[in-house]
Amino acid sequence: MDCATCGGDTLLVSAPDLGAYLPGEPETVSVCRSCLSVAPAETEPTDDRTAVAALSTGLPDDPDTALALALFVTLCESLALYRSEIEVLVERIERAGVDPLSALDYLQEDPALDLALDVERRRHQLVQLLD
Repeated sequence: MDCATCGGDTLLVSAPDLGAYLPGEPETVSVCRSCLSVAPAETEPTDDRTAVAALSTGLPDDPDTALALALFVTLCESLALYRSEIEVLVERIERAGVDPLSALDYLQEDPALDLALDVERRRHQLVQLLD
């Protein structure tokens, strides 16, 4: 499956606990290997969730937290639309011991990734939202 955002290759992983944050509440999501965009998928998962954490050294080793962080990156593209979802994901990521804003900085600097999110542009808005 190709990424709708950048055309890159994707992972198809099970995400029943995170599907509620996406339209249609899918059981399976695609995660782009290049831009980290997360999107609903209508097929069965073909990849292990641990593969998400391996996409970048900026992602946590815990696959659930790595997937939550990738979804956070995706939803940050539409802050106004996904405000409540972003707040819940941030709490979840922080409970796992990860600072979401620092993680965004690491992901932006990772040469293996080309995030669809303009982190510099969104950082100020995110700080205001999360305060």
